[in-house]
Amino acid sequence: MLKIYKTTAVEKKIKKAKRISVDCWIDMVSPTSEEIDRVIKVTEIDKDLILKMLDEEETPRIEEDDNAILVVVDTPYLEEDDGHFTYNTRPLGIIITNNNYVITVSPSGTNVLNDFKKNRVKNFRTAKKTRFLIQILLYTSSSYQRALKIVNRKIEIKEETLVKSTSNKDLIDMLDLEKTLVYFITSLKANDLVLKKLSKGIVLPLYDEDEDLLQDAIIENKQAIEQSEIYRNILGSITDTYATIVSNNLNQVMKFLAGATIILSIPTMIYSFMGMNVKLGALATHPYAALGIFLGSLVIAIIAVIWLLRRNML
Repeated sequence: MLKIYKTTAVEKKIKKAKRISVDCWIDMVSPTSEEIDRVIKVTEIDKDLILKMLDEEETPRIEEDDNAILVVVDTPYLEEDDGHFTYNTRPLGIIITNNNYVITVSPSGTNVLNDFKKNRVKNFRTAKKTRFLIQILLYTSSSYQRALKIVNRKIEIKEETLVKSTSNKDLIDMLDLEKTLVYFITSLKANDLVLKKLSKGIVLPLYDEDEDLLQDAIIENKQAIEQSEIYRNILGSITDTYATIVSNNLNQVMKFLAGATIILSIPTMIYSFMGMNVKLGALATHPYAALGIFLGSLVIAIIAVIWLLRRNML
């Protein structure tokens, strides 16, 4: 999919354009070969810069070419699997060409760019390429912060569930959250290297306003890294603690079942003994023999219950 955007000089708002022109923004999401060739023909960049970004395993980095600069960052995204929602990360490539084009390429789209498309970003101009790049990096860091709030809420919900749970599913869900945080930390640290390299002003020239914006992006990214590490440590402690709780809950159930088995076996043994071919004397012909045996078994069972309860075995 190929979409073209450009901010108007008068209204200073972004609008869709029908053709590629100077100072426009070209947004490519899993583009076709025809769309790639169309962009290559106008912008005159190396085709490999776009083809590389169709790989979901691309890592954050900065790559310089003769006619363009490629900046790759990881962005968070929410994926669904049979009604189960988990966060993961996907690469987003920003290509700034020497002939005044900005191209964003992603293998399956990202929510980071939605605010730009809906005119929600202050001082956004497609002609200001360096600032546009830094704004994308800033919004990427902010998107991690929003995703981490959702992850934290899920941790709190699962924490309440695990108190009464003996199910492995709840622990597996916690492990999925921990895996999400590991992905986030890895991607955020890689993004941090990209931000630091840009901050040196060697790759792209930075104006004073751009430097301030880039520092904001660096700070946001560092905060996201710290939050991710804190949540992972908390989650690790919770998982270990409640793994023990789940085990204890299961032990309590097994202890109760074992005690109940012992108690129920008492009248069974007594009636089995009485039913054997043994001489019971007058008891065998007594009219209340069955009642007496039943009451005797009941008394012994009650004594056994009291004994087990006092030793915390039931």
